[in-house]
Parts: sequence; C-alpha cells; structure tokens
Amino acid sequence: MDNTAANFARDLNTYIDDLFQCKILPENAVKILCEKATEIVEKEPNIVQVQTPVTICGDVHGQFFDLMELFKAGGKPPDTNYLFLGDYVDRGYNSIETVTLLIALKVKYKDKVTLLRGNHEGRKITQVYGFYDECVKKYGDTKVWRYFTDLFDYLPLSAVVGSQIFCLHGGLSPHLQTLQEISELDRVIEVPDSGPICDLLWSDPSEDDGWGISPRGAGYSFGEDKTKEFNHKNNLSATVRAHQLIMDGYSKTHQNQLITVFSAPNYCYRCGNLGGLIDVDEQNGLFYRKFKASAVQKGGVAPKGIPDYFL
Repeated sequence: MDNTAANFARDLNTYIDDLFQCKILPENAVKILCEKATEIVEKEPNIVQVQTPVTICGDVHGQFFDLMELFKAGGKPPDTNYLFLGDYVDRGYNSIETVTLLIALKVKYKDKVTLLRGNHEGRKITQVYGFYDECVKKYGDTKVWRYFTDLFDYLPLSAVVGSQIFCLHGGLSPHLQTLQEISELDRVIEVPDSGPICDLLWSDPSEDDGWGISPRGAGYSFGEDKTKEFNHKNNLSATVRAHQLIMDGYSKTHQNQLITVFSAPNYCYRCGNLGGLIDVDEQNGLFYRKFKASAVQKGGVAPKGIPDYFL
C-alpha cells in the first residue's frame, strides 16, 4: 500500500468514526468519498448479484438515529452483509450524516454493503423534500448536494439475492418483462419522469390485477397477476421492494410473492410505525425482524407540507 492509499485508509476510518457520532465531514472529504464510491458503483451492473446471508433494508430517509437502531438490531458492517433498497435522503433531520455514512461504509466494505437507487436519489425530488435545503444549510452552498447527486446517477437499479429473490426500490414496469431487459438499461441519468427506470423506482403493488395509474404521478400500480408473471418468467421465488410506509415494518402480499420492507421507524417523526429488516440465509430462507425508533431525534426541522399520499 503506497502512502496515498495508506493515508486515505486512515482517513476513511476516522471519517466513519466521526459519522457514527453524527458529525458532518469537511466538504473536501465528502467530495473524495463520492469520487471513490462512484469508482466502485459504476462498475456494478444494473442487477447486482448479492451473496447470502444478507440483511435487506428499506427506506431510511435521513433518520440517522433510527439507522443506528437498525445497526443495533442487525449488526454493523462488515459483520453483517447489507443490501439497502434506496431512499437514503429527504424528510429526515440528518440526511447528510445518513447518506455520508452509508457511502463511507460502501467505500470501506464494498462487498459487504450494496446500495441501490431509490426515487429520492435524484436532483428533482431532493430539491423538494429536504436534502438540497439541508446541504445548503449545513455547508453554505450546493457543492455537496452536487457531489451526492452526481454519485446517485451511478447507483445500481436492482439486485438478485442468492439466485431467487429480486430486490429493487419501487416495483415492476409494463415495459420490462425480464431481468435481461433490466440489465440492458442505460441507468446513468437523472431519474426520468416516465419509462422503465422511473417505474422500477416509483411503482407500487395493488390489490387489483393488471396495470393501473399510480396516485404518485409516476410509475404504475401492478397487481398480483403481474407479480406472479414476472417471478415465474424469471425463475424467482419472490420480489422484495421498499418505497411504502408499512406500519409493522414489512408486509407480504400477492400470495407472499411480493414483500415490502420499510426501515424508517416512526416515519417523519409522526407515523408511529416500526422499522423492518429481512434476513436471507444461505438457503434463500427469509426471516423478518422489527425494530423501534430511537428515543434520540435531533438535527433541525423536518420538511413540511408533504402530501400524505407520498408517505
């Protein structure tokens, strides 16, 4: 290891120690971390192959102290292999500390931490739901926001855990019938307002069969028939996604072929829900855990005026 690499490794350990104490890093440190993370994730495919055992996490939305509760429940990397399904920023008090920590852990333990893109990992949404404003407030300008949003463009869209469990942030798309089609998408763009990438990050399951219009204004609703069709065509046992508030932390729908996990307990500091985690063992068995919100919440004022249907 040359001196430059050794110095960065030492700095990275210091960054992680500081971040676990909810300290923000200097702007240049964030720039370097985002550059290092980009070098890693740009080499990852649209569908990352994740080895078992692994713990799957849903939205965390800048709720830093609840992320600490998640790590208490599941263990810290590298002792636990983690797959996060996106939505690291917006709405919570500490989006910067949350996403910087996850990026630093990705850089240090690249094979033990997988970070997928959520619908909030983009420029348009973060200018509305809090991350942009938090960056300006804590750093005085937009540079850090740009470092992160440039990195977000490279995050992979989905993962397959073991060989049978498909994981992504939002849901299915009428434009995509196979994993091969997902693997061929050009993902290095701002999250579009429509089309297959939009659908993967925005869609939600429905109790009605077929495709429907999403009340979110992006993506689609999809029924049990579409979940079964997709899983069967791609030799999958289940699809796991995040994106929706679940009061018990997780839910199993579409005859257990679609599982939603949500990992931001007491979402927006007012919803009273539990956080959820899904552990997958070496035999692709799924085990579910719940955790409570932290008693500690600080950092500022959460964004107001968010339409409830976006919860």
